[in-house]
Amino acid sequence: MNLSRLDLNLVVALRALLEERNVTRAGERVGLSQPAMSAALARLRRHFDDELLARAGNSYELTPLGASLRDRSATACDLLDRVFSSQPDFDPAAETREFTLLASDYGAAVFGAPLARALHREAPGIRLTFRHTPPNVEENPATTLSTIDGLLLPHGIIDGFPAVDLHQDRWLCMVADDNPEVGTSLTLDHLAQLPWAVYQRPYDAPAARQLSMLGISPRVEVSVQTFQLLPYMVEGTRRVAMIQERLIRKVAPSAAVRVLPCPFEAVPVQEAMWWHPVHAQDAAHIWLREKAAEVGATLTPAPKAPL
Repeated sequence: MNLSRLDLNLVVALRALLEERNVTRAGERVGLSQPAMSAALARLRRHFDDELLARAGNSYELTPLGASLRDRSATACDLLDRVFSSQPDFDPAAETREFTLLASDYGAAVFGAPLARALHREAPGIRLTFRHTPPNVEENPATTLSTIDGLLLPHGIIDGFPAVDLHQDRWLCMVADDNPEVGTSLTLDHLAQLPWAVYQRPYDAPAARQLSMLGISPRVEVSVQTFQLLPYMVEGTRRVAMIQERLIRKVAPSAAVRVLPCPFEAVPVQEAMWWHPVHAQDAAHIWLREKAAEVGATLTPAPKAPL
């Protein structure tokens, strides 16, 4: 397709039409009259050779192609907005804008909090928004990255996109304070026999993934979507869990758990911030990446004090 022949205003109209499923409301949303929006719909129908919106009684329903274009048009609009809002210069002390990062609760607590403090000191007009990482991010990372400023995620899940390394962390194991089956150390037999509480997403189940390389299939009793819930799912039970050292140092005092070294060489966590190449030359984004690297460097030394 020759993009020079495409009216990009149609992308905005397409999104409004597919999301509103009503010509009048779509026109009001983008500031077009009803006749102008009807004309845009006619042009879009000719372009795609599809009705996009099909009448069903007194309303409209999306055709199969229209349904598939709804999310794509939203992504395209978000990407265009980011492209045309790029700036040649960025003054953090004077600028007002929002950065959106996707992160797990671990990423937001361990790295996001010190990043937010740094921005509070140096860029008082900047807003930092954290959203939870979607469970299917590895299926189409390009689409996800194109609509945000950064994704906090360890190495080993996505690849092929620019990233800045932030900090390392190590996995520890965790049992209840009053677990009578575990003494001062854990064994592989414990990991095979005790029930588990796990943090599990389709692409990131640290316990299952690492234990599978040892020939151990953990018997999972509880699966949660935040790492910070794990201590409370272990407390008062026979369960065992794996959790990052930096996070457990923040939450351990509030839960009756014991933290022990893993009885195997667990692969360390290498946390990174990933971004889409569309941001490469944007001055504001360059500043954000440099600030992320600077904050990450302060977290690099692994904590040594006992828990």
